[in-house]
Amino acid sequence: MAPAPDRRPVVAGVDSVLPNPAALVWAADEAHRREAPLCLVHALAPPPRGRHHPGAEAHHQSLREQGRQALERGAALAHERYPDLEVSSSVEEGPPALVLCRQAAHAETVVLGSRGLSRAAQVVSAGSVTVPVSAQASCPVVVVREPEQSARPQQPPLVVVGVDGSLPSAAALEYAYEAAALRGAVLRAVWAWRPPRFVPTDEESAEDERRRRLAQSLAVSGAGFPGVGTEQEVVRGHPVEELVRVSGRAALLVVGRRGRGGFTGMRLGSVAHGVLRHAQCPVAVVPAPEGEG
Repeated sequence: MAPAPDRRPVVAGVDSVLPNPAALVWAADEAHRREAPLCLVHALAPPPRGRHHPGAEAHHQSLREQGRQALERGAALAHERYPDLEVSSSVEEGPPALVLCRQAAHAETVVLGSRGLSRAAQVVSAGSVTVPVSAQASCPVVVVREPEQSARPQQPPLVVVGVDGSLPSAAALEYAYEAAALRGAVLRAVWAWRPPRFVPTDEESAEDERRRRLAQSLAVSGAGFPGVGTEQEVVRGHPVEELVRVSGRAALLVVGRRGRGGFTGMRLGSVAHGVLRHAQCPVAVVPAPEGEG
């Protein structure tokens, strides 16, 4: 299938050390669904500056060759699945997170495999890209867990989106509608909230108000997707726990990138950070439009 004119590519990060075939398959499927090209990228960290030692250049070239071979295997996997899919690949020098964020500026979606690191390791590890790219990329980022870490999704497919009335969640809802339409999936919108502990609150009225706002959000975002069936759920509980609960039956979980500021974890937001660690299905982190959120 030839890509539609001017379609941005689906970019997949390829790791030569800990490859995740499930992420490559997800990226190829997404490119096929969107009639978009697939771009495979391997980031090669540059050699340390100012510390030359015998064999350093040979070692660097060996790493480059490993990356090239990993890209060849990834392209073969994609073409085995979709022979007519347009696939390109490149080895790019630089820190992996920086390389992929640069690629995101021209991408439809960036797809990453999850290494299953702890929260602390994801933030501080030089080799981890999941959290930094999800927090800083200018396009949606989808993180795909290894198969043994994922549950089997229900049929017909279910796309789950977290909603809280914010601008980032509105962007997530628009992406989720499109994702559901592409998959012939049902869209379930979940608004999880916790009543304030020390402030008297009419919880029934507060919940009714959230149901009203959720229905309104679905009506606005879903206007262009009349064929997508929807389910609505307003539930009292921690957003991460409630979204993880329903992720076991989902083909995709979508959340907005809420955080702002310089620190990676704060830019990502606590809910997105939590579901990246614990969700049982691929997670899409969607940035708010430029200048919003």
